Amino acid sequence: MAEIEWQWEQKAYAKINLALDVIGKRPDGFHEVSMIMQAISLHDTVGLSLRNSGISLACDKDDLPSDDSNLAYRAADLLRRECGATQGVHIQLTKRIPMAAGLAGGSSDAAAVLRGLNELWRLALTPVELEALAARLGSDVPFCLWGGTVQATGRGEQLEPLPDFAGFGVVLAHPAIAVSTAWVYGRFQLGQASGSRDRGFIRRAVEQNQFQSVAANLYNALETVTMPAHPQIGEIKTALVQAGACGVLMSGSGPTVFGLTPDLNSARQLAGRLSLGPDVSIFVAETVAREEQINGPSIITG
Repeated sequence: MAEIEWQWEQKAYAKINLALDVIGKRPDGFHEVSMIMQAISLHDTVGLSLRNSGISLACDKDDLPSDDSNLAYRAADLLRRECGATQGVHIQLTKRIPMAAGLAGGSSDAAAVLRGLNELWRLALTPVELEALAARLGSDVPFCLWGGTVQATGRGEQLEPLPDFAGFGVVLAHPAIAVSTAWVYGRFQLGQASGSRDRGFIRRAVEQNQFQSVAANLYNALETVTMPAHPQIGEIKTALVQAGACGVLMSGSGPTVFGLTPDLNSARQLAGRLSLGPDVSIFVAETVAREEQINGPSIITG
């Protein structure tokens, strides 16, 4: 009888930042942040297949590395080393989230690998233990484990779940610009961003599901660095507003800009009105609930 090979597949959702404030520099060299992070339906697909030994990775995008510089590969290697797993795994990535876009595509892939291998390798790690490992891979990876709507503090790894802010439309515009997160944070100056913002206001609006208040108060302190260096980002924001977005913002360190709409259908209509040129990719999505992220895996025997 042939040996049973377990398969695991799950969506790895992108994220946007409804709010991103930088509080100051930490002793460890990172920046102290206060963010409201939101999962959206734009996603990669991560598939895992058990192997007798070793880690291998394949991707449908030729420009994505498949060695230990890939965050998904590093997630598997970290679990193997820390938990003493003796089995191997093949990782298959189907990429839809643009890379280096401020949407946490690599972090979400890594988080999916952690979730999947925790099941396939029967490691029985608790959510707290998984989050601790995720934080070693990157500041966005702990959020990407669970998704939904979250208040993130520290360097982004301290998470407080908020009520789901789900079902609202998102139009994303990704220009063909390379933006380094380290470069942006390295040039951020506290004096350039507003220091008097009520950081609790947008959180309260999210908690009360007040879409218009959230859309009107989107905030990203990192725009003060990325937008002057790349004026096209400001032009895209203006175009989204003119097309009817209720609120627009750059996500993360950029360069992707998103616009919020009341629902998915209005997001599709807005995207149809945009004309941003061939070097800007447009994606239509919606905000998703935490439950969709944590209850989505399918495990198949065959």
